[in-house]
Amino acid sequence: MFNILKSTLVVAALAFASVAAQAADIVDTAVAAGSFKTLVTAIKAAGLVDTLKGPGPFTVFAPTDAAFAKIPKADLDALLKDKGKLTAVLTYHVVAGKVMAKDVKAGSVKTVQGKTIQISTTNGVMVNDAKVIKTDIEASNGVIHVIDTVLMP
Repeated sequence: MFNILKSTLVVAALAFASVAAQAADIVDTAVAAGSFKTLVTAIKAAGLVDTLKGPGPFTVFAPTDAAFAKIPKADLDALLKDKGKLTAVLTYHVVAGKVMAKDVKAGSVKTVQGKTIQISTTNGVMVNDAKVIKTDIEASNGVIHVIDTVLMP
């Protein structure tokens, strides 16, 4: 009897862990990754948390902390204080829909911000001047592709 109960608890715990793992949205996935602290700070400063926790689906080209470190500190600080400009920069990193790496095609893609980004697939995948360094980080409401440079509209 004890072994049956123990097995049932293990199965229930695994099922809960599986559901919890699948339930992470774009924001929670970025937080959990640990290499997007500046991006998450910017998302909060721009008031985009609820949007990126929404149903989506979204494809986010997410700059790492190292990508944000390429921006001079004074410029980054100014950007973080200018909600309108910050929102424009962040939404320039987001495309409507869930586009997995296997489905990426070269060409122009319209961002949520309204302007287009250029996708190149010649030597790896590039988004404008940013190199995609990791792909297909799935979230419940989309996918994250990691980039090495902050995109500026």
